[in-house]
Amino acid sequence: MTEDDVTRLAHLLAGACKRHGVHLATAESCTGGGVAAACTRISGSSEWFERGMVTYTNVAKREMLGVAGETLAAHGAVSEAVAREMAAGALKHSHADISVAVTGIAGPTGGVPGKPVGTVHFAWGVRDGPIQARRFHFKGDRAAVRLQSIAVALQGLIDLLG
Repeated sequence: MTEDDVTRLAHLLAGACKRHGVHLATAESCTGGGVAAACTRISGSSEWFERGMVTYTNVAKREMLGVAGETLAAHGAVSEAVAREMAAGALKHSHADISVAVTGIAGPTGGVPGKPVGTVHFAWGVRDGPIQARRFHFKGDRAAVRLQSIAVALQGLIDLLG
């Protein structure tokens, strides 16, 4: 996976968003805004990219996206439940039609039993529609985990739009 691969995916996403007339919001933790950066690297992205929210801390997840404190306490920030609430919150707190959420452990520290470094949860949402979620375990250093996460987030949005 390279930056060129990510840029290619962002161009494909741009075309799909324009064809479907939808706007995107991102809710990111471990990628630190990398999905939003990939999207806004594309000239004219304001036609389809509505906003990006970097919610690195639990406080930010609660305040900016409305993730429930109970969900964070019960499942931890790196979980399917939190990813789903992040994707829903991105839609609720934006004018977007679709969203993606990313939360994970990019490393090199932070891994715990059951959630090793490279564990990343994703959720993709559609306004007034279902939220889909998946978990991945990526290999590599922090930069590699983040780059792979950005690519999966973009590809998931492309797949969501068909």
